[in-house]
Order: sequence, then C-alpha cells, then structure tokens
Amino acid sequence: MYTLCIVLILIASVLLVLAVLVQSPKSGMAANFGASNQVMGVRQTADFLEKFTWGMAVAILVLSLAATLAMDSHLVLESNSAAQEANALIEKLNTPVEEAVEVPQAEVPAATEEKAN
Repeated sequence: MYTLCIVLILIASVLLVLAVLVQSPKSGMAANFGASNQVMGVRQTADFLEKFTWGMAVAILVLSLAATLAMDSHLVLESNSAAQEANALIEKLNTPVEEAVEVPQAEVPAATEEKAN
C-alpha cells in the first residue's frame, strides 16, 4: 500500500508540473492579450487546467497522508532509532571536555657539540 501511494504521488507530481507549465500566465505582458483566450473555446481549456491543477495538488496531499498512515512500522522504528542515534552523537559532540587530554611529547636528543677539525 505504501509503495502504491508513493508511485501515485510521483505520477500526480509529474502531471501537476505539466499542468502548470501548459497554463498561460495571467499577469505581465500576456494579460494584455486576455481577450484572445475566449476565442474557439480556449477559455474552457483554461478553466479545466486550473481545476486539474487544484485536483492534482489535493491528490498529492491526500496521498501523502495515506502513505504516512500506510507506512510499515518497521520503517518507522528504523527511522526513529536512526534519529535517536543522531541525537546521541550530537549531544556527545556538544558536551565539553572535562579534562584536557595530554599529548605525549617526543624527547629531543641533546645537541652534540661539533668536533673541531
């Protein structure tokens, strides 16, 4: 069920993008040519595209909620455990170091006097 919802969301997303790209802009220079939209039934096409766009947006919303509800509990537990591990790591990195760690120093041999020739 989860996979089906994800596939339907992807299809609806592609259709939504295509519907938005096909629509003509309603502002800017194209607004001056608004009267030409009513020739030969183009106005009904614009109404259909607008309704189709809203329908796809609502479909994506509903399918997203359905996918969340249909998500396998194993995936939810795995996601929660990963989040808990990430939070533990962040806390560990943010805690101040209580004691300064001493780095061992290498011993430098004493300088030897150069022998005179």
